[in-house]
Amino acid sequence: MGEIIGVVERLWRYPVKSTAGEQLDAVEVDERGLAGDRLYAVRDGSGKFGSGKNTRRFRRMDGLLRLGSRVGNRLTAPELLDPLGSPVADPDAFLRAYLQRDDVELAREDTVSHLDQLPVSVLTTATLDRLRELLPTTVLDERRFRPNILLRTPPGTAPFVEDTWFGHRTTAPSGLTLAFVRSSERCVMTGTAQPGLPHAPEILRTIARTHQNRLDALATVPRPGRLQLGDQLTLG
Repeated sequence: MGEIIGVVERLWRYPVKSTAGEQLDAVEVDERGLAGDRLYAVRDGSGKFGSGKNTRRFRRMDGLLRLGSRVGNRLTAPELLDPLGSPVADPDAFLRAYLQRDDVELAREDTVSHLDQLPVSVLTTATLDRLRELLPTTVLDERRFRPNILLRTPPGTAPFVEDTWFGHRTTAPSGLTLAFVRSSERCVMTGTAQPGLPHAPEILRTIARTHQNRLDALATVPRPGRLQLGDQLTLG
């Protein structure tokens, strides 16, 4: 039997890329990741997707983190939520007014992936607790880092334990298998204001200084399956 590396404490998916996430009790996970995760994005007239940064695929669109999104179990078109958490009747019209851009729309993923990197992000409580120690006056929780899985690690687990998993696989009770590959390189979104979390640029500076600007464990999904709160994950 493999080593138990933790228990699933929270599950998150982000139906519309770069908006606040939706907490889940259970979810199906396949090769693309958690069902419904980043399935939609805000797309501009040039085909770039709204994000916290500018890259070949993404365009920085400030304010998206103040919005929310959810799809529930239907996995149809998501509900877009305004900064007060209320559903928006016409997402495209709202986004154009909110972002002050007349070329944006809510778009379902097609041939170009909405994912920044790999399908699944896992963050441990050991690492999160260490950041809280380093930043005692900062309002800090996992929403800053947008993981899919927050894993409650056993007492005494070293911070940044995620680094030791690269090249290994973990298995859930359903048979779901995740293969850990690398960590995420962090950007300004870690300190961007969102509901309940004020602007905190010191977070990115601290990650850069203490851990080479990297945080979490990114994984592929060799074997699909179901994941739910309380599942123990074992490292093979």
